[in-house]
Amino acid sequence: MQVYILLSLGFLAAWVVYSRWTDSWRQRGKFPPGPPRLPIIGNVLQLGRNPHKSLADLAKHYGPLMSLQLGTQFVGVVSSPEMAREVLQKQGLVFCMPFSAEAVCVLGHEHMSMGLLSTNSNQWRKLRRISKEQLFSPPALQASQHLRRERLIKLADHVSRCCGQGRAMNVGEATFTTMSNLMFGTLFSIEVTGFDAADSGPKKELREHVNKLMRVAGAPNVADFFPILAPFDPQGLRRKLTYHLRCLMDLIQTLIDERLQARAALPYHKKNDSLETLLDLVEGQEYDFTTEEIKHMFVDLIIAGSDTSAATTEWAMVELLLHPDKLAKLKAELKSVLGEQSIVDESDISRLPYLQATVKEVLRCHPAAPLLAPHAAEVETHINGYVIPKNAKMFINVWAISRDRSIWKNPESFEPERFLDNGIDFGGHHFELIPFGSGRKVCPGMPLASRMLHCMVATLCHNFDWKLEQGTESKQLQRQDVFGLVLQKKSPLWAIPIKL
Repeated sequence: MQVYILLSLGFLAAWVVYSRWTDSWRQRGKFPPGPPRLPIIGNVLQLGRNPHKSLADLAKHYGPLMSLQLGTQFVGVVSSPEMAREVLQKQGLVFCMPFSAEAVCVLGHEHMSMGLLSTNSNQWRKLRRISKEQLFSPPALQASQHLRRERLIKLADHVSRCCGQGRAMNVGEATFTTMSNLMFGTLFSIEVTGFDAADSGPKKELREHVNKLMRVAGAPNVADFFPILAPFDPQGLRRKLTYHLRCLMDLIQTLIDERLQARAALPYHKKNDSLETLLDLVEGQEYDFTTEEIKHMFVDLIIAGSDTSAATTEWAMVELLLHPDKLAKLKAELKSVLGEQSIVDESDISRLPYLQATVKEVLRCHPAAPLLAPHAAEVETHINGYVIPKNAKMFINVWAISRDRSIWKNPESFEPERFLDNGIDFGGHHFELIPFGSGRKVCPGMPLASRMLHCMVATLCHNFDWKLEQGTESKQLQRQDVFGLVLQKKSPLWAIPIKL
């Protein structure tokens, strides 16, 4: 009973604060248009289970820049390339603060994660510089190319085994295993999981932890709408996220400790991986860098690198299997360029325009982060004549932009051909297609993700024919997604590979 009384008083106090705040702002300026608000909760109920779709529908009525009230929080929603450019590029210094969801501010991660730090902070600049210069520079990616090729060969071998046994393959599981082993190979020179279901132990739990982290962190949280409720964690999201994040951190800490012990012993032969590079930085004078920062940086890299690329490759296979004519075009191009070469080299990607167009179209239809990472205004500003107050949260609905009929012809159709001669890419300069973000907050791992997306799709399509499991041919069924920080398939893609 006391809990209910406290919650009721909390809602009442929040409403009083919100009412006074709103009255003050109404006297000072004009907010962007938006749907009517309910007392206390505002527009919370209009988000639904799929906020990216709900917000896209609302934008059709209220325009490409609209405002919502989510509890006590003012939220702006951007749904056009022009407004996205304004927030991410023209006013990038204003919208420099991330919106750190209450549930993710655990275990000190909010103080050491690039995704949770202001781009104006010295800590963010340091981490960004290290990522750009040490991990994702052209020389660093060139040095680790052999690791990616090894993982692609193992992926092809796994598909061949499924062929030989005549059984369907869980495509998402296989691509996640490939990306996880690539990330851990790049970071630690180890593999953490195998393709066989018989794998056991903490390594088998890796995908569960990563998936839960992405879903929990992306779930609408009432504590974000009403900060006064944060200590109660009413949905248990902070508790769940703390558990899964701690498990992942413990695994990474164990690997770091093992390496430190090995480096202290003699003789020691250095490994060619990211951990070795960053530990050298810790011991050097150029950066004020610690092993604790390495741990948090690797958490971000593993989560972002494993799940997003795996999910996007799975979506690529969904669309290609649902559109056999597109798959045939891709296979013909791969055959023409690669011949009998089974694994595509990264240097071949530039000679495969239809493969590039296919990846772009998948990223348009199924952007991994449908709302990007929310930004917050450091100071009051104006966009398109409207007032955006200090601390306002800004969502960039890239899912809505990718389905805007004023930009894309037949946006609901899967048509890689639209990218063959229009020059649009996903590097962050064309705001019609920004799945990796843009401006100061563009994803630092985009160069690695781009290489692996093209190569995994090419490996799966060049070496095998495919057919969906009987009874799963429905486009509506295969395209159902689950909202989170990463837009995942609602049900796994099971497909039967056929050896060419």
